[in-house]
Amino acid sequence: MENNKRICLNCGRKMKQQFIGLKHCKCGMSWKRDIGYFERTEDMFFALGRRKFGKKWKQVPVIKYK
Repeated sequence: MENNKRICLNCGRKMKQQFIGLKHCKCGMSWKRDIGYFERTEDMFFALGRRKFGKKWKQVPVIKYK
């Protein structure tokens, strides 16, 4: 079994990828590479932020709140 297929802790289904390093399930659970599993709330939204790594700028998923 490959490690890149995340399974939801609540319902056991495979999570769908929104961005690289960010996956979602229909039941409201999400997984982000740096923080692990978490429950989504109504005021959260997800966007791509730009961060500088050395000389290169990369897009990384960020969680923002309304």
